[in-house]
Amino acid sequence: MMMTMEGVAVKLPSYSFPIIPSRCFTRNFRPCSISASTLKEAHPAAPSAPPASPSLGHLTRPDFPILHQEVNGSRLVYLDNAATSQKPTAVIRALQNYYESYNSKVHLGIHCLSARATEEYELARKKVSHFINASDSREIVFTRNATEAINLVAHTWGLQNIKPDDEILLTVAEHHSAIVPWQLVAQKTGAVLKFVELNGDEVPDADNLKDMLSRKTKLVVVHHVSNVLGYVHPIKDIVLCAHDVGAKVLVDACQSVPHMVVDVQNLNADFLVASSHKMCGPTGVGFLYGKSDLLSAMPPFLGGGEMISDVFLDHSTYAEPPSRFEAGTPAIGEAIGLGAAIDYLSGLGMQKIHDYEIFLAKYLYDSLSSVPNIHIYGPVPSNHVSRAALCSFNIDNIHPTDLATYLDQQHGVAIRSGHHCAQPLHRHLGVSASARASLHFYNTVEDIDDFIRALDDTVSFFNSFK
Repeated sequence: MMMTMEGVAVKLPSYSFPIIPSRCFTRNFRPCSISASTLKEAHPAAPSAPPASPSLGHLTRPDFPILHQEVNGSRLVYLDNAATSQKPTAVIRALQNYYESYNSKVHLGIHCLSARATEEYELARKKVSHFINASDSREIVFTRNATEAINLVAHTWGLQNIKPDDEILLTVAEHHSAIVPWQLVAQKTGAVLKFVELNGDEVPDADNLKDMLSRKTKLVVVHHVSNVLGYVHPIKDIVLCAHDVGAKVLVDACQSVPHMVVDVQNLNADFLVASSHKMCGPTGVGFLYGKSDLLSAMPPFLGGGEMISDVFLDHSTYAEPPSRFEAGTPAIGEAIGLGAAIDYLSGLGMQKIHDYEIFLAKYLYDSLSSVPNIHIYGPVPSNHVSRAALCSFNIDNIHPTDLATYLDQQHGVAIRSGHHCAQPLHRHLGVSASARASLHFYNTVEDIDDFIRALDDTVSFFNSFK
């Protein structure tokens, strides 16, 4: 199957042959290769090598079976961690153990299997609570993912509290899952959405955000770490300013909870959401943190079993949170797997993970910066500005999907291309799409070096057709 974009014919997965611009099919295909000496000349500003001792990436790679394979004849270099993380053996075994040993419905059974499943499921909730330092595990609601968690808040707290002409403040850099639910709320309530734009450093303007706050502001929706720009928001300061005008704050922490210490009591956010699959846990489960008083005042999101206290023919009464928001049979094995992922991350230490990823982030940024005609979006890292370990970029006259496809076909390098569920941000940047390389603690300097060599070869290949 072929897909044409900007004059380039792209063969969709799985791949056996290189992609070739359609106007050049008559030319002989000769893959470009770059020697180590040529690379050194092409990248004179390449960052220095890391310390000789084994890095966190080297120490943890053996725990991730999926990383030890070849893709299209090359060693897999997985740099798509902002989309989803890989899973350690401990998580895979926890899922297998649940289904082999004590698979059962939670909460409603008195037999041994049900009791154990309930115990492990609720233990996973406690692990999440401890991981983000919630004051009580009842402040943790399991959801299918972060998107559902945001929709839960929108359709309960939002529809109950937001009135005509109230303002909901967001940034242009939000993920679609943090924009669309509030568009729906605004359509139903007559509220007004306002967006903070980027400053000259290509980050949401924090001063502008504070200036836009008013007594009309009822909610601030903001990401902790941008999945495109790699910027880390000063959440604690934003929360303080929002609370000064009586507004609540919902934090999208999908790109922060897996990579750094997140303390919800210290941040004082009213709501916070994250997804398991980005933090080495299974897909199909995420969580909502909400302050106890807010959750207690919110109506149900979905109706059915588990979320009720009593059901009569003409009305029902509802369970206390978090059960009120967990209608039906939950993702039991997935929640238990999330608990195992948290055990794994906690065993490594989130501060240790963060410190290592800060090193990787600078190494990635500096390495990419030496590539000719590249545009990296977001702030330049410095002593005062720390970036997350991801870079979204474009290279002049080469479509990001062409880059990503060739990197996969010819080099086994997995990066993401597209708008990364952030179309408004890309429009603001003046582009329709970007390529993105994103790291996790099991990545290494060697992964980045292999990526840069592969990127050089990819750029040389496409430039050969000009």
